Amino acid sequence: MSFSPDGQMIATAYNDGNIKLWSPDGQVKTLEEQKHEGAANSVNFSPNGQTIASADDKGIVKLWSRDGQLVNTFQAHNSSINDVRFSMDSQIIATASNDGNVKLWSLGGQLRATLPSLDGLVNNVSFSPDGKTIAAATKKGTIVLWNIDLDYLLAISCDRVRDYLQNNPNVSDGDRLLCEGIGELEKDGENHSIINN
Repeated sequence: MSFSPDGQMIATAYNDGNIKLWSPDGQVKTLEEQKHEGAANSVNFSPNGQTIASADDKGIVKLWSRDGQLVNTFQAHNSSINDVRFSMDSQIIATASNDGNVKLWSLGGQLRATLPSLDGLVNNVSFSPDGKTIAAATKKGTIVLWNIDLDYLLAISCDRVRDYLQNNPNVSDGDRLLCEGIGELEKDGENHSIINN
């Protein structure tokens, strides 16, 4: 169950695959025509209130407009999704699954990242208010935090490919500049900081 940010609507998910939208006066709209084939396990409003995400036990995510029109459907996992959440900017969707993975998706259904696998199924996932951390809770009672700060992720990615881009003779001149202006990652024990070029 999820309230819209303005408090004017509640979205609910059901085992028969239906998603229902409730108004404060008790009126209900059932999104039955394009309902989930499996049990709908999770539903969540985006922070901007414009999109509703729902997920089911077949690994499918559906995105709906606020008025209940289906916007997109995509296969996110090969097993049951237990939770679906939006980033604070409403642009990224996180899914938590029985397969032990947390995945990040664009609204268009493109996979943005698969966070390291956890031991056992993942029950819940959540973005921090500043959008820089994701928390996930497993069935075994473990809570895991990931730093998803964009500058940090870009620095990690460029650290991994910078030498390849600069030294591989098959890389075009344009591609050699892909990591220009992106800070290098400095490691100090378990801590990481970014040094801007």
